[in-house]
Amino acid sequence: MGMARLLAKGWVVFCLFAGAHALRLAMAGGSGEELATICVCTLLFVAMGLLFVGGYAAATGHVLFEKLTWSRVLPGFDALVFAWFVTLSFANQAFFASGLMDNRLAQAVRGAIAFAVPGQRAFESALDCGLDGGRVFASSFAWLLAIVYVASSASRLRLSAGLIRLERNERPEVLGAVPLAFLLGVAAVIGIQFLFLGTAYLWMPCEDYASLPGEILIGLAPLMLAYLIVAALANLLAAGPE
Repeated sequence: MGMARLLAKGWVVFCLFAGAHALRLAMAGGSGEELATICVCTLLFVAMGLLFVGGYAAATGHVLFEKLTWSRVLPGFDALVFAWFVTLSFANQAFFASGLMDNRLAQAVRGAIAFAVPGQRAFESALDCGLDGGRVFASSFAWLLAIVYVASSASRLRLSAGLIRLERNERPEVLGAVPLAFLLGVAAVIGIQFLFLGTAYLWMPCEDYASLPGEILIGLAPLMLAYLIVAALANLLAAGPE
């Protein structure tokens, strides 16, 4: 997976997730006049990001629509699983988490994730203003999906690395195989420090978790970190000998 496609996918998912939460918050606040504005702004942000990514691809000699086939257009299995997990995380966060706070199964998931993920414990400590409303379970569920995604993708890492090598034989990555793997690895380590270990949760004020940035950090950030880790590992394997 090249840098351009990775950036494009990440930006589109981020914009759609943020736009969906913005629509939900606007509808919950009873301000229906903002719905059209939110939809337009979301599409503009998606287009702006894709424009920059397209410019990067063109500047590096990649022709975006050359040899456009169904295999290039349709998402792979890992991408479909990731999109499905993001949808599940949003649905739980927006519609179910607040009603499942006291459910025994939800409490079990919360306890297991708090034991395995230091960032979850940091997040629960950050909610010192009494703000919950299902946010603790929403974060636990997002981390559970992220762990499942990494474990599932790990069994297909060699296949993903082989596909990356085939793509690079046809069109080499402009950054080079090793620099790209190193860059993704550094980004993954930073993400682990900020999210898995919980540094980012300690920097955000408690009341901000009720706003759009907090919703994104709770429901999407763990899955984005999982996707980044899988991409870094796949590129690292692809940079080595076959």
